[in-house]
Amino acid sequence: AFQKGLITALEARALGVHQIFAPVVDVNNNPSNPVINIRSFSEDPEIVSKFASAFIEGVQSQSLLATAKHFPGHGDTNIDSHFSLPTIHHDFARLDSVELVPFRAAIDTGVRSIMSAHIAFPEISGVPGRPGTLDYRILNGLLRDSLSFEGIIVTDALEMEGIASYYSPGDAAIYSLLAGADMLLISPDEITAIDAIIRAVKNGRISEERINRSVLKILKLKFEKGLFENRLVDVDKLHEVINIRDHQLISDEIARHSITLLRNQGGLIPVRPHQHPKVTVISLAEDQSGSTGSGFARAVRDYHPDVNFHVHDRRTSNSDENRFIESVAQSDLVIIASHITVRMGSNLQLNNRQRAFLDRIIQQRKPMAVVAFGNPYILSDLQEADVHIAAWSSIQNHSNATAAAIFGASDINGRLPIRIPGLYEIGDGLSVEKAILRPDEPEVAGLVADSLRRIDRLITQAIKDSVFPGAQVAVVKDGILAFHESFGYHDYTKRTPVRSTDMYDIASITKIAATTLAAMRLVDEERLSLDDRLSQFYPEFRRGDKQEVTIRQLLTHTSGLPAFRTYVDEHQTKAEILRAILNEPLINKPGTEYVYSDLGFILLADIIEQIIREPLDRYLTRTFYYPLGMQWTLFNPHRRGRAFVNRVPPTEIDTDFRNKEIKAEVHDERAYFMGGVAGHAGLFSTAQNLAIFAELMLNKGVYGNRRYLSEEVIETFTALQPEPGNRALGFDLRSPTGFTTAGQFTSERTFGHLGFTGTSMWIDPENNLAIILLTNRTYPDRSYGSAISRIRSMVSDEVMNSISK
Repeated sequence: AFQKGLITALEARALGVHQIFAPVVDVNNNPSNPVINIRSFSEDPEIVSKFASAFIEGVQSQSLLATAKHFPGHGDTNIDSHFSLPTIHHDFARLDSVELVPFRAAIDTGVRSIMSAHIAFPEISGVPGRPGTLDYRILNGLLRDSLSFEGIIVTDALEMEGIASYYSPGDAAIYSLLAGADMLLISPDEITAIDAIIRAVKNGRISEERINRSVLKILKLKFEKGLFENRLVDVDKLHEVINIRDHQLISDEIARHSITLLRNQGGLIPVRPHQHPKVTVISLAEDQSGSTGSGFARAVRDYHPDVNFHVHDRRTSNSDENRFIESVAQSDLVIIASHITVRMGSNLQLNNRQRAFLDRIIQQRKPMAVVAFGNPYILSDLQEADVHIAAWSSIQNHSNATAAAIFGASDINGRLPIRIPGLYEIGDGLSVEKAILRPDEPEVAGLVADSLRRIDRLITQAIKDSVFPGAQVAVVKDGILAFHESFGYHDYTKRTPVRSTDMYDIASITKIAATTLAAMRLVDEERLSLDDRLSQFYPEFRRGDKQEVTIRQLLTHTSGLPAFRTYVDEHQTKAEILRAILNEPLINKPGTEYVYSDLGFILLADIIEQIIREPLDRYLTRTFYYPLGMQWTLFNPHRRGRAFVNRVPPTEIDTDFRNKEIKAEVHDERAYFMGGVAGHAGLFSTAQNLAIFAELMLNKGVYGNRRYLSEEVIETFTALQPEPGNRALGFDLRSPTGFTTAGQFTSERTFGHLGFTGTSMWIDPENNLAIILLTNRTYPDRSYGSAISRIRSMVSDEVMNSISK
């Protein structure tokens, strides 16, 4: 609240505003209040006092005037003073113990201005039907005398019907001044009001001294704020203050902290896409002039690949409703987003048509979450829901925060500041820990954004230099996807720009993101041992030195197998290529020399398939990619149809074997002739999906509150193995000396892998960081992209240099 007040003050002053009419310090102890509602901090006077005082301190720390409103309290009403005059029949003892508590706190904090309420308090006034704004006993007796307030008294807008329906513009102005107001706001006819005041002064009804007293207060404040010396705004500097990045970051943080989970039957939150493959979001809106919830739907789609969105408002027809119900029937989860909020003339409850429509949804018996973007009391109208969330506001950062909370991308710790009758008490709220990556600003992860943006210039220059036609870059830090950008085009025709969901052929990163990943799982399950010998799986390895080759040696490239064989000029089936590898003579004694070998990983994938008794791609999708939310990580995208093919940048114009442009088919010839699924190559992915894999590694095998791998197996596989070579199991390690594509500043524990097509992924556990670069540097042929190693290293260095110290 302090930060909100401070930022409000900074931006207001930049615009030339020196007094704001906030905060609301009303105690919202009436759920039927149609005008205060979420404008209040709480229905508990102490909570209101705490937050309102902090807000006032923030505002006034920047030499701006705050205004506490609406005196002596607008919380316990069920009538909107914009349209009529509410009456509150509380005596002084009741006001003193509830409504006046936050005003006392505000005065003690040093608030310089208080706004009156257009509400009748007959037990205090003695005059039934007289609004507090026009009542001497309220403004002078109660506020000035009892509470010892010496600042400016401001009226609420005099055009509101709580005044305008009962008093002429002139009478309203005169009575306000006589009651003790110093500043009169928004008369429905200010010329008439001014003329009436002048006549009242001339005929002695109002003294000049009375006018001068208020004017002098205002002039003193203007002098204090330096407005007689400089009252102008420097419009050229507005961009340095208004809506700047730092302010948005604090706004986002406030939104995240505010999300309040009140019910979570069956542990539905956080939602896992693999458990609820199809989601329907239905926004309950009042009319097209308010929020439609489209921003929330976009935010949900950041975390779920299959989301239908519908808006139910006054324009919705019966046929629309039928279509919405059909969508619900085909879904696995329904999210009802209520945008029924506090606006002039709005209804705070569901209307009959909305209730009937929701009854039809309930009859579908689908898991249902209700999110209140605004009036939280609406939750009492939907008690059948499995999940209740109070999200408080429809603005975009609250929509983003709510979607992140629903899917486990941020912690949920909000607590309810009100009672929802029959359901929840003050302080209620469930806590859920962050479980998955959240896209967010670099500063949230402790990175300096301006420094990180140097990557843009680096990649853009590489594209100009034809190192590659396009790229994706992702940076993970402390569980935040802090940088995720796409650059350039699919190819040098520059017709198709690279998008965040485009899938690159990641080449040898397949070795860690597919083959090693599966091996880790099997070792965890004790279905595979690192010391198992290949002779257990192949008769060809039961003689000579071959009988000594182990799984560990395949993973460390110390098996003695040669690095590379073309094969495909003679062998063009999986069986033929496997037979050729099995018959290869070893070039070294097992365990004595490091030779990076695709052949060993081809055999390792085949061994894994023998154990799991299903194709490797199907196993990985079922066991890892789908439940992890890596929906754009797959083999053979060309078999998924044109929509998938169009999302894959080409890797080469092949003139040797396939005689065509290689697009959405694996670039590596051996993997291609093995059916597109091999242990050394074949996987396609996005930078964002690989960021999930990296976070799984950084989080010691846990993602989305689910353990996929044990901490022990990750430690084993990513640790430096004994000589020869500088390798972990399956993973490459940062070179301890000399040039390294992992950059000069990553830690010595950094592990990852490179891909021949121009891809790289480095994971630094000491800095809780991952750096992913995807390109198609082999396009249009392999002579391109010779500078890729330098680019990889420079990207890593820029990321490390952006870490805030």
